[in-house]
Amino acid sequence: MEKSNMRYFLYARKSTDEPDRQILSIEAQLAELRDYAKKNGLAIAREFIESKTAKEPGRAIFNEMVAGLEQGAAHGIVAWHPDRLARNSIDGGKLVYLVDTGKVLELKFPTFWFDPTPQGKFMLSIAFGQSKYYVDNLSENVKRGIRQKLRNGIWPSWAPMGYLNNLSNHTIHVDKERAPIIKKAFELYATGNYAILEIRDMVNRSGLRGRKLHKPLSVSNCHYMLRNPIYYGVMRYYGEVYEAKHKSIISKALFDKCQEMLKNKSKPKTKTLKPYVYRGAFRCANCGCFITTETQKGRNYLHCTKRKVPCAEPYVREDEVEKQIRDLLKGVSLPPALAADALHNINKEKLSAAQAGEEAAQNLRDKIDFLTKSMNALLDMILSGLITQDEYAQKKRSCLEEKKENEMKLAAFEREGSKRFEPLIGFYKTAVHAGESAVAGNPEENLQILKKIGSNFLLGGKKIKLKFNLPAEKLRELAGLADLNCAKFSEKKIWRKEWDSNPRYGLTVHRFSRPAP
Repeated sequence: MEKSNMRYFLYARKSTDEPDRQILSIEAQLAELRDYAKKNGLAIAREFIESKTAKEPGRAIFNEMVAGLEQGAAHGIVAWHPDRLARNSIDGGKLVYLVDTGKVLELKFPTFWFDPTPQGKFMLSIAFGQSKYYVDNLSENVKRGIRQKLRNGIWPSWAPMGYLNNLSNHTIHVDKERAPIIKKAFELYATGNYAILEIRDMVNRSGLRGRKLHKPLSVSNCHYMLRNPIYYGVMRYYGEVYEAKHKSIISKALFDKCQEMLKNKSKPKTKTLKPYVYRGAFRCANCGCFITTETQKGRNYLHCTKRKVPCAEPYVREDEVEKQIRDLLKGVSLPPALAADALHNINKEKLSAAQAGEEAAQNLRDKIDFLTKSMNALLDMILSGLITQDEYAQKKRSCLEEKKENEMKLAAFEREGSKRFEPLIGFYKTAVHAGESAVAGNPEENLQILKKIGSNFLLGGKKIKLKFNLPAEKLRELAGLADLNCAKFSEKKIWRKEWDSNPRYGLTVHRFSRPAP
């Protein structure tokens, strides 16, 4: 065919994720190619412009151009370089085949020579092969860099909600504006009193938005957020977990509690207003139903709801219940002077407890070091072919979760070690407050104090029955349920907290004689 009768397709491509900055933009390619065609007298039948990567087959505009060539709409292609046409073996082979069958007579490139001869087709195949090699090698380099970042504890992608990308050192840091909202969402859901819908509405009202479209979060977004371990310091990437170096937003214990709630699909508890002070505070000692309150002739009465079986428990006037609560509070009250003496002894106890606490903390550090060495040993085993990839992933996950849990324990231990005596200190203060409130406190306040020192509240035979917590029960025994006299009681024995090397201690109690003045 005479050159004057030949027509060409002009093809320009540059994908939005093109890593090579040296490649001209589409606008620049068009300008260069049009000028090249004009100088060389090439008749352009149509221009094809595409913004899609060529590393995989399936480009719609490219396929449309190939179909036009097969139908004879044009006899050649004008492009900036062969890598603009193909970066994969299928598309590259298709173009070489069109040259072999005579569907394509010429390929024109300002930056590459081509002639439809065996040598020219060989060079074209090499150019397509180089383009594919560049993409494959680039992909492998990127994946290797991502794996190394993950091993170093660095998140390799866009920061998830609650974090921001630090472009200077390519890490992520806590978003001080959004992180508190996410932490609040975990805390609320862990209570079991809120459904996912309520969590979604809460975070949306607080202004939390998706990273890409900046739209309110959906229920599935909230599910993903509550299941993402990155918030407690573990990165999950393509099924494998890695220890992260960025600052965590929540604790592992809180995350585990949320996973339990998600697994059980717990339903939120219905929250109703209680117009009466004691409604819902007691259960019937006879049948176990809740005790409710109603008003008759201007007076409030407590009685069984009788929802399970007929119950003969009598009505009790509300003011009588209030009087009994005041008497109970008096029985567990403590004079301020005696409480001050007990608190003084607790402060002494803290000094001796510090050494034992350091030993417990060191045990946790030793466990963390052992787990770190275990993970390193697992890596050596998989590199040596002693274990499979699945075995490695499973054992690594187990070690990493145990290590993270021990790190959380150690952090809490070091942060709150001086607060281990706070429960007992709080009890002494409550005991003083109980005596004061029994005299001058209102019914709501007295009920809340009673809930702090007791549980299993029953009402039967017009009498309140409950189980006192251990410190309160000991105080009732020592006081003999009589009015306390500071001078008299100082001759008795009082208790202090007994040290337990296990950080998860309870309020264990023993007595000691008060030292002589």
